[in-house]
Amino acid sequence: MTLRFYDTASAEVRDFVPLVPGKVSLYYCGATVQGMPHVGHIRSAIAFDQLTRWLQYRGFRVTTVRNVTDIDDKILAKSAESFAPGIDEGDGTVREEEWWALAYRYEQEFRKAYDTLGVSRPTYEPRATGHIPEMHALIQLLIDRGHAYPALDDSGDVYFDVRSWSAYGSLTRQKIDDMQGAPDADPRGKKDPRDFALWKGHKDGEPTTASWASPWGAGRPGWHLECSAMVTKYLGTEFDIHGGGLDLRFPHHENEMAQSQAAGHGFANFWMHNGMVTYAGEKMSKSIGNTISPAEMLELAPPRVVRYYLGQAQYRSVLDYQPTSLQEAAAAVERIDGFISRAVRALSDGGNYSFSTCGAVPEGFERAMDDDLNVPQALAVLHETVRAGNTALTDGRTEDARQALHQVHDMLRVLGLNDTAAPAVDGQATTALGVLVEAQLAARAQARAAKDWPASDAIRDTLAAAGVVVEDGADGASWSLKRG
Repeated sequence: MTLRFYDTASAEVRDFVPLVPGKVSLYYCGATVQGMPHVGHIRSAIAFDQLTRWLQYRGFRVTTVRNVTDIDDKILAKSAESFAPGIDEGDGTVREEEWWALAYRYEQEFRKAYDTLGVSRPTYEPRATGHIPEMHALIQLLIDRGHAYPALDDSGDVYFDVRSWSAYGSLTRQKIDDMQGAPDADPRGKKDPRDFALWKGHKDGEPTTASWASPWGAGRPGWHLECSAMVTKYLGTEFDIHGGGLDLRFPHHENEMAQSQAAGHGFANFWMHNGMVTYAGEKMSKSIGNTISPAEMLELAPPRVVRYYLGQAQYRSVLDYQPTSLQEAAAAVERIDGFISRAVRALSDGGNYSFSTCGAVPEGFERAMDDDLNVPQALAVLHETVRAGNTALTDGRTEDARQALHQVHDMLRVLGLNDTAAPAVDGQATTALGVLVEAQLAARAQARAAKDWPASDAIRDTLAAAGVVVEDGADGASWSLKRG
């Protein structure tokens, strides 16, 4: 089946053919590092990680770029409010945390969250502050082409002239006259209130470290300009896929596309946007208290379960969080892991098993993923394979069970469920646990043979209380550790 993805710009599912045969160039918007990661950030990263992994499985060499916005109005505002603990100036006051220190601190929190939940590191992860010369060059090109102008009030700002670009609004299918300028945007110095900043002149009260010299005066880049400059540096003026959360379509991606195409760049061939995360059917809002953060999720469930939950929906759909969501995800993961544990014990010699001979995923899984990353259907194939593998083990069909085990392993790898963080394993303790559990199961088997059902049940209950799940099959009892 041909790879097909939904393209936001054309509003249709299209066949995906990379610009360069065998290679895919992908850029997706990373975080503005002004605070701790929220669930929308992580869902987006997981969605594009799934896309990257699937493209790699299909044989493409994928170059992935995820930016870090480390200079922004919100970062400066948070820095002004933030105080670095323990930094005493000697007179009882505490020095404010520098904006760049705050940005770096939160950048590390994002990296920690990505790593914990198995999000692959991108090929490149550029910071906006490291690409000021490229931004200056893009601004000058837009001025030269008649699509940008220095502010009319000599503030040092430079704006994109939206009316100079007839295709402005095409990504979100809006007309300029129906749009409104950003409610918090200063209209001074603009030809049109909808014009957006490419360069922001330095203002009184802002840190001097948050400005760079430019032909138009000291200042800093506009948010939209940053991405256009960085993607061009690493992927060229035309590339395969630009991604991000649905909330970025307007104004961020609309403005990115306009300024890049106005500069003469072909820019993105596909625009892909992941859906939002809601709480019990409502938009998450701190003001009404219906939010949950990735950190809070990880307090409730292991990383593998959280990754399963955040990645289980089709990427374009809304993912609705319910109080039982992580419990349901944990049950699904336990079924998968229970089969893997049972199969490895049955098919291996002494508990060691190699997956080096793994082959292809099932055809149904491949069809689902080729069809605009239909992860729900792909997960249905995964669980069907788990059921078939358990039946094969029970029936003694060793090779069928082995094939199912390999397929399950490959599907988990494609979905990124084998790469989440896990507690360090003490090999000696694991061996000791296995010996003790097997001894208990042997005693239970003797009790069952003697029809001493109370003794058999007591052993099972004791193991269950210790977090050991016992399953009875045709070949005897098997065990696994309860997840979470």
